[in-house]
Amino acid sequence: MAANLRRAHVGPIRGMALRNLVTLMLLLPAACSGRPPRPSARLAEGTPIPSTPPEPAPTHASGKPCAPETLPRINAPRFKGPIPFEQTAIAWFGQVSPTRNYTDIRVGYNEQELYIYLAVFDRHLWYDENPAPQTLTQWDAATVLLDTSGGGTLSPTSWRFVAQLYGEPSPDRRAAYRGSASGWQPADPPFQAVPGWRGNALNNDRESDRGWAMGFTIPFASLGLATAPPEGTRWRLAIQVHDRDSPTDPPIGDTSWPPAASPESPACWGFLQFGLPVYRAEGTPTGYVRIRRPTRNSPLVPDANVGGITARQCPGDEYEIWNEWGNRNDNHAPDLNIQNQSDVADWPCFAKYYVTFPLDAIPPGQVILSATLTLHQFGNAGAPGQAQPSWIQVLIASGDWDEETITWNNAPLARENIGGTWVDPLMDWPGWPGVPRVWDVSYAVARAYARGEPLRLILYSADGAYHSGKYFVSSDTEDWNTEGRPLLEVWWGEPR
Repeated sequence: MAANLRRAHVGPIRGMALRNLVTLMLLLPAACSGRPPRPSARLAEGTPIPSTPPEPAPTHASGKPCAPETLPRINAPRFKGPIPFEQTAIAWFGQVSPTRNYTDIRVGYNEQELYIYLAVFDRHLWYDENPAPQTLTQWDAATVLLDTSGGGTLSPTSWRFVAQLYGEPSPDRRAAYRGSASGWQPADPPFQAVPGWRGNALNNDRESDRGWAMGFTIPFASLGLATAPPEGTRWRLAIQVHDRDSPTDPPIGDTSWPPAASPESPACWGFLQFGLPVYRAEGTPTGYVRIRRPTRNSPLVPDANVGGITARQCPGDEYEIWNEWGNRNDNHAPDLNIQNQSDVADWPCFAKYYVTFPLDAIPPGQVILSATLTLHQFGNAGAPGQAQPSWIQVLIASGDWDEETITWNNAPLARENIGGTWVDPLMDWPGWPGVPRVWDVSYAVARAYARGEPLRLILYSADGAYHSGKYFVSSDTEDWNTEGRPLLEVWWGEPR
């Protein structure tokens, strides 16, 4: 496969062909570890969990309701200086198939600019050799929609940025628009849109392409702002990916984040919040619980690994990856993989993890003081010295799922990202149950408890490096390794 990937805006050019990146570490028995300490007291101080302010439920142009509480949110991390690709917020939409595209979204910002990177799994890569602003979206292209007021109707605070795929950045393959009461009007705010792609070649019929990328850099000054918005500011955001698989056939339907988004209806766009959520609560400590699956055959704490699981990672067969990979259910595996990287050609290696914890052991009327998720790592992709640390993010799932039927294509999207933990590669076999890695999930537990719902989490990363897979013990491990199973610990108290 010929290779061409220019990672937009950040990092070096990646020019290596797809290959199997997996080297599993030897699995040997060893002693179990003990209970992690209670989280620090700072998590039990401050103000309660914020809630979405009540608003009237808007309606999509089709008549479908778009209530704010049902719309997803990306909490963008703030950085000083250059934006680190591997620590940007991760989100996604779409599906993998011969005629449908899946997209990973990465978002971050610093004092001067907003960065939005899209990595698209796409089997055929086509651009317009004679582009015009009004036809950019009839080929492989991406649109970023922003409203800086957070409102639900088009206005001068609404912005539309369009960029078409091409081998190099090109001004004639970009366009921008500003909203008005009468619709979108051409505008000229400075912004960058850097393309990249992986496959055989652009504009040909060979079925050996893997995907493309587009990195948008939008200066806050272009939106009329002197600097970045204060943390906690909430804008509207939507993403659309446009697709064409033949120069003679019409464009294929767009895919969007959120799925109901359209350029004319900001009320159905998602939310972009500046800064990660912070949870603090006051209360007199009164209770604590450890929640994990007690036996392998118990239905408690179902979990699922979708995508490039450890047992079938990085397949190279073209038919399998486009027709079977996204619809595969590999339930009840004893281990799991979490993996992503900047080389979109290697997407058959990517993997997400879903897990659900019941919260009915927590008495009613309590305040969640703090909560942690612990996974036990036993290995990683790559030979010693190849793997890099991963900022593995934890997200709240937007809905329920079934362990027997969940796949990459039908798994619920993320409701919002809430933070992450650095996970280092292991240089040596650690012994069972593995090395404990801990995530603060206080915000997510408090939200689920307040809604009377189970805790539904997703773990994924925005890694850039090859060999990024990190391997953990799942709920379905054998009973001799119960201590290695995913563990939720919750501390609660009486309201003050």
